[in-house]
Amino acid sequence: MTDESGFDIVPPEAIADGRATDAYFDRTVETLEHADRNPHVVAEVTADQFPTGEWELLAGVKDAARLLESRDVDVDAMREGRLFDGGPVMRIEGPYLEFCRLETALLGLLSHPTGVATAALEARRAAPDTTVLSFGSRHVHPSIGAMVERSALIGGLDGISNVAGGEVIGREAGGTMPHALVIAFGRGEQEAAWQAFDEAVGEGVPRVALADTYSDEVDESVRAAEAVDALDSVRIDTTASRRGDFEHIVREVRWTLDAEGFDDVSIFVSGGLGPAQLRDLREYVEGFGVGSHVSNADPVDFALDIVEVDGELAAKRGKLTDKKAVYRTDDGGHHVALAEEEGPEDGEPLLRPLVRDGEVVRECSLDAAIDRAADDAATVDFDPPADESE
Repeated sequence: MTDESGFDIVPPEAIADGRATDAYFDRTVETLEHADRNPHVVAEVTADQFPTGEWELLAGVKDAARLLESRDVDVDAMREGRLFDGGPVMRIEGPYLEFCRLETALLGLLSHPTGVATAALEARRAAPDTTVLSFGSRHVHPSIGAMVERSALIGGLDGISNVAGGEVIGREAGGTMPHALVIAFGRGEQEAAWQAFDEAVGEGVPRVALADTYSDEVDESVRAAEAVDALDSVRIDTTASRRGDFEHIVREVRWTLDAEGFDDVSIFVSGGLGPAQLRDLREYVEGFGVGSHVSNADPVDFALDIVEVDGELAAKRGKLTDKKAVYRTDDGGHHVALAEEEGPEDGEPLLRPLVRDGEVVRECSLDAAIDRAADDAATVDFDPPADESE
């Protein structure tokens, strides 16, 4: 019987106890239990078998650790905020029935956050000296708002907009005004809206006026600067169908504000932006709001593969058998090798203990992941695609 009383959300307890699984894992458990078989396995979570040169930023490890704790397994994993382009990001060892039904949820907990964090890093690196905020919550199911915001921060974005998501991850959300606020005051009453906002919100809220609701962006920007004392910024969020040469519009706003004596008023730009637009506009603006490029990022296609069964090598065709290690070298290289072999002389092992005998043995700090991602991006010289279609 379906539950029509609430939202269509799988509850956390169903995830934790393995009910958020593909049905064939239930059949697998039934079959192995019937056959009285529970082999000790080594399984690895991998996107690409060999390094590809296409970097992705690992996220979701904190939730993966929470899923696997209290299970009779040992887990090694890369730390959140490390970049990888091949080889395993996680290794699980233990009786297979301990985690068989968790595979579906485990891959989801890693795949989607990693895609979001990678897209956030692309935006960050496209505008390295400019404030970039996460504006994408409205594009995704609200139940994953906290995941999107945490992953965006790992990728280097400077702030978030989702209030409940911020409460979950311990970060305060920020924001100023939508078009709806200006429209609520009526056409021609933009000054009244901007001034009411200035009078109503707390001192710590930036004075940012949305300046493209009814009139030309240049016109509304100057009017906002005249109407609000100590205005911090104008925000340009022009609908795509009205943009034309958007770079020219933004440059004209900057030029006119300076000419009118408002050179201290910054420009903030939002609305359908990706790395290419950030590169084009970063010279003229002080801040960006990035939404769908981050929140709608494709999940990374991780798979979990058994590579050893009861001490014997095992892997399906097309997968690399045996336990592996991955290393980062000083030149930014990502190396995959057999675990029993000696790694590169200057290689840093990336798979580190995460769970031992069902106990989580390391902290998954958001602040540390943010710092790690920034350092690793510099080490490997991570560069966003030159065009969003790439």
